[in-house]
Amino acid sequence: MKRHLTILSAAAAVVIALTVSGCGGPSVAGTDGAASGANEVKELRYQGWANNVTLPELAQDLGYLGDVKLNWVGNTISGPQDIQSAATGQTDFGGAFAGAVVKLVEAGAPVKAVINYYGEDSKTFNGFYVKEDSPIKTARDFIGKKIAVNTLGAHSEAVINTYLRKNGLSADEIKQVQLVVVPPNDTEEAIRRGQVDAGSLGSILQDKAVANGGLRSVFSDYDLFGTFAGGPYVFREDFLAQNPNTVRTFTTGVAKAIEWERATPRKEVIARLTKILKERGRNENPAALQYWKSVGVPAKGEIKDEDFTRWEEYLKSAGIIKSGLDTKKLYTNEFNGLLTGSK
Repeated sequence: MKRHLTILSAAAAVVIALTVSGCGGPSVAGTDGAASGANEVKELRYQGWANNVTLPELAQDLGYLGDVKLNWVGNTISGPQDIQSAATGQTDFGGAFAGAVVKLVEAGAPVKAVINYYGEDSKTFNGFYVKEDSPIKTARDFIGKKIAVNTLGAHSEAVINTYLRKNGLSADEIKQVQLVVVPPNDTEEAIRRGQVDAGSLGSILQDKAVANGGLRSVFSDYDLFGTFAGGPYVFREDFLAQNPNTVRTFTTGVAKAIEWERATPRKEVIARLTKILKERGRNENPAALQYWKSVGVPAKGEIKDEDFTRWEEYLKSAGIIKSGLDTKKLYTNEFNGLLTGSK
């Protein structure tokens, strides 16, 4: 999986952009207002996901964001792109796989994670599928094969790398497993046509593929790790320093939305998400929302060291880090009122 120079170059480009832009953008408040909250930013620019409702969008609809408003500036194409936009000041926050956050921080981008927003559990996970009659049954069978993923340097790549390593493959053998970027909507068909030997499927795409028959799962990220947090939302550090009350309102609101989804009957969650999607008028299809099963995120979105150290060996193999992770520079839970008691 020889993609790491490209990933590092992209991260370096973000650092250059940070220098040019000054990392401020129009949403940076004055330092004097930070203490009182009087001059803090109250509108957060962000990217959404087509045909989906994010936790911040749900939090706003439930009234958990108070006087903080969301300003949708478009949809993202991937987690790494989303946090790069936040790092360069094009948006105020973004979310991605924890390993992608490490890459950005290691490249020098001044961002910090504040709350986990996605995760895997027994109901919500990503499976890695092959055709029913495929000879691929074990990790070693993937040597020399092609696996479809939605983007490089993110969740699926890290899971595949970890799965292969845990099952005894050497670094040289892992390099012989080729990852191919395929749009998620096309992955099932690419597997069936033999354009790839396997592919990562989740959510509605996984359910539809299984229902269509003829495919089977070799492993899933839940098989590998059990319930775990996949990735956090990040803000620029200057934004955190200058708008602490706004970030606290946002982070606590997202934590409340996580717990609302956990405590609310599935039908009610789907109905609420569908209402939000239809009312915002982006000409989207709500069909995928019917396949919502669980929030996936561990309790209250709390971030822990293991959310990053879980991927340490993968990050070393990718050349992203050379030694152990300094998790203190990666995240903080101080803005999560459900954890600190300041709701």
